[in-house]
Amino acid sequence: MRRFLDRLYLVSGALGAIFIALICVLMIAQSVLREFNVRTGAVNDVVAWFCAAASFFAMAHAFKHGDFVRVNLLLEKLPPPMRRLVEIACLVIGTVSVAYLAFWANKFTYDSWAFGEVAQGLLPIPIWIPQASFALGSLLLLVALVDELVIVLRGGRPTYVVAVEERHAHGDFSSDV
Repeated sequence: MRRFLDRLYLVSGALGAIFIALICVLMIAQSVLREFNVRTGAVNDVVAWFCAAASFFAMAHAFKHGDFVRVNLLLEKLPPPMRRLVEIACLVIGTVSVAYLAFWANKFTYDSWAFGEVAQGLLPIPIWIPQASFALGSLLLLVALVDELVIVLRGGRPTYVVAVEERHAHGDFSSDV
């Protein structure tokens, strides 16, 4: 199961990276096509959808690798037993919050599909298609949070803490800037 989850987070991060690369390609193509007086208005809609897809698909990977913004000032000052309890409380709150988000994101996407809602921009596609990245990305983040909560409840150290410590041990403090 561990290998499957780690691969799932890696694929999720790769999807986020692919969408970022696609945004780059679209923006360059749009700039070039404008020089030839080609209309590119719909590209703005697609880029907006790709921005959402990039961020939501990358969330689970970023969380597991310690790249989420975390405020450690309080946690660093606590003794280990209290730190573990606060970490568990934070993971429970995060899990409940993201479960709520995932439920409504998926319901919202399903409703868009059920009602046949179409995007109102220049590109009239079924709106559930770009919304699907929001729905799926929120589910992936929920899986990552539950995974992390189980690790900590079983007495393990949070994966995101270990990842940051390993980067620091190799002299990489770039994520702290």
